[in-house]
Amino acid sequence: MKQNLIIAITGASGAIYARRLLSAIPSERFDVCIVASEAGKLVYELEIGQALSRDIPPGVVMWDVSDFTAPFASGSFPSAGMVVVPCTMGTLGAIAAGLSQNLIHRAADVCLKERRPLVLVPRETPLNRIHLGNMLRASEAGAIILPAMPGFYNKPGSIEDIADFIVARILDQLGITHNLIQPWEGPPAS
Repeated sequence: MKQNLIIAITGASGAIYARRLLSAIPSERFDVCIVASEAGKLVYELEIGQALSRDIPPGVVMWDVSDFTAPFASGSFPSAGMVVVPCTMGTLGAIAAGLSQNLIHRAADVCLKERRPLVLVPRETPLNRIHLGNMLRASEAGAIILPAMPGFYNKPGSIEDIADFIVARILDQLGITHNLIQPWEGPPAS
């Protein structure tokens, strides 16, 4: 039986992470629901070069950010969790404060109250004290804070390889197996 997974896309830079995540989720195991803010759609188009709606995999349902009738706005809707990628500091702040001003905030709040995985992928630098405080509050409430800070020990050869590092970490947090990157095994034996 397939599990439900919620992906939210907000207006921070880093649309490539959302794009790579959507293509990496095994469709035979997950039914994916997407919700994107208006700024998220705009940044996606600016960075990727085409509308988000053109990149939606078959079978994936996209919900309007203002549609509180979406099934995942309720705790009775079972899900394997939610990823907000990329996550703006405004979205992170709303989630940390428990505000449900749109469907993204509400779905995140549902994941926290139901103790389901909520992975927030902020892409901002530098961080101010408010950002750090909101990350701490969200973490204390149960969210996983996974900043888009790629590693380079795997010697990425392309932007896609760099994005795959972050997407692999997201999938790891959700317990989804992948082959995006090789796990670190230490330096070669001498």
